[in-house]
Amino acid sequence: MFGFFWALMQFISMPIMGALSDQIGRKPILLISNFGQALSNLMTAFAPGFWLLLLSRILSGAVSAVGSTANAYVADTEPKETRAQKFGMLGAAFGLGFILGPAIGGYLGGINLRLPFFVAAGLCALNGLFGLVMLKESLKPENRRPFRWSSANPIGSIHFLGSNPKILKLTFIRALCDFAQVVYPATFVLYGFYRYGWESDVAGLTLGLVGLSSMIVQAGLVGPIIRRLGEVSTLILGLFLGALGYGLYAWAPNQYILWASVPIASLAGIYGAAVQSLLTRQIGPEEQGRLQGAVGA
Repeated sequence: MFGFFWALMQFISMPIMGALSDQIGRKPILLISNFGQALSNLMTAFAPGFWLLLLSRILSGAVSAVGSTANAYVADTEPKETRAQKFGMLGAAFGLGFILGPAIGGYLGGINLRLPFFVAAGLCALNGLFGLVMLKESLKPENRRPFRWSSANPIGSIHFLGSNPKILKLTFIRALCDFAQVVYPATFVLYGFYRYGWESDVAGLTLGLVGLSSMIVQAGLVGPIIRRLGEVSTLILGLFLGALGYGLYAWAPNQYILWASVPIASLAGIYGAAVQSLLTRQIGPEEQGRLQGAVGA
């Protein structure tokens, strides 16, 4: 239920946040997301029962537009030739969080069950304060467009994506890949418990290996591969590697083969920067936020 409502709020709010960022700029949306996440984590930490805990997840989903807005920020500030590499760096930052988050959260949770959420709230607040002071607005005034409710909703976003055949095809590819990657936060740990008898420490270390492999791929390999193969070929290669890696996860008769499969599955991450770069080439700077919000939803 928590996962459903979090995803539902993402589906509703991402087009709104994306379109709003095209009018008021990227910085305010990034600040709303960081301070909103701080509040959500505090609500989780103090939650006395089910309903406030659920409300905290709903708020988290509503303000989790930071990824799509960050992509729009890159599209604003980077020339087309280097965007894919910068999208890879964003992916590497996610990978780093995937390494440190489970490890730190597991350690802090062993001290006190609510402590990880207090620390997460503090980190989000510090990130928001850093952005408030240091981050420069990336969207120039001449590239801004008025906010319209008719387009800033899921139905309007689907119509927007469908109006451009190339965008629609690329979005469909990304949707299928994102659906596959939900395995990590949704079922990967449960799968390890059920099939290999993992304890929480082994599951955390395995997810750390996933994050480390993803960070290496995104930070070190995306740029060179795209420069050598081009964005379209990189996208296709990433899809094939992802199919191979996830297939090995399903087949692996023991945990050692599964661990050996993690780097292969992580190589699928080269598709993300390629598809993002291809998407940003299809429209002008005045609609990058709307595009990223629609694709993220």
